[in-house]
Amino acid sequence: MDTKKEYTDQQERLARFAKALGHPARVAILNFLAKQSSCYFGDIHEELPIAKATVSQHLAELKDAGLIQGTIEGPKVKYCINRDNWMLARLLFAAFFGNQSCQPGSSCCK
Repeated sequence: MDTKKEYTDQQERLARFAKALGHPARVAILNFLAKQSSCYFGDIHEELPIAKATVSQHLAELKDAGLIQGTIEGPKVKYCINRDNWMLARLLFAAFFGNQSCQPGSSCCK
């Protein structure tokens, strides 16, 4: 009897956020957007040492993960942190790293 094991919703969300954070350019984009007091119009590629097309791919990955949101206004796109998912990611990562039994000084992996 095969029983398919399912991942929890929290595990799925945490993995999706972790994947989105898995490249230094995306971390840099999030750092930049998190410092903005409002949504940001402009060429984010000017802030990074990578090509414009590559920045667009990274923005798409962050948007797909729900960490940022973007809206088209005329010829420009306005980007900002998705505050709800930003807080959810903080909580999920804190719970993941805070509730593990393998702490410094413990006997796991000796």
